[in-house]
Amino acid sequence: MPKGLYPTITLAITGSISAYKATDLVSQLKKRGYNVQVLMTEKATHFITPLTLQVLSSNPVHLDIMAEDDPRFVNHIQLGKQSDLFIVAPASANTIAKLANGLADNIVTGTALALPTNVPKLLAPAMNTKMYEHPITQKNLEILKEIDYREIPPKSSLLACGDVGKGALANLDDIITTVEEYFK
Repeated sequence: MPKGLYPTITLAITGSISAYKATDLVSQLKKRGYNVQVLMTEKATHFITPLTLQVLSSNPVHLDIMAEDDPRFVNHIQLGKQSDLFIVAPASANTIAKLANGLADNIVTGTALALPTNVPKLLAPAMNTKMYEHPITQKNLEILKEIDYREIPPKSSLLACGDVGKGALANLDDIITTVEEYFK
């Protein structure tokens, strides 16, 4: 159940060309009445600017696990406590590996590791087909499923690298439908 009047969705954006789609995702979630707090890995900022997401979300964008804006709180712990739903979209192979192995070296992985156990967690992978199908990535996804992450599978498409296959970020409508299932 949501903690406040408007459910808080923590959207974690990682280093994938699909990061640009997060702008539309944030916008659509806000229009549906969700409070969206955005976390970005450093690599995500190479694809889209934090300012764009700040304007669309009406919230500060969190970039650094060591940034402590309010001395009363440990930022990544507080972000986890405020979350009604945690989504990694797009989820890169690198971030999936870090999450599966308990690494907490950035704001996304640190917040994910600090989430209360009752917070639902979604992953929407986006990467090259060979990376997605690689046995290590598949094993990491299985580990995450065992600890209650739900995957929103990538779609087959022409990828940014020119390859055709499974690895493109799921349709935003599918992501939003999955989100709304948690709040019904």
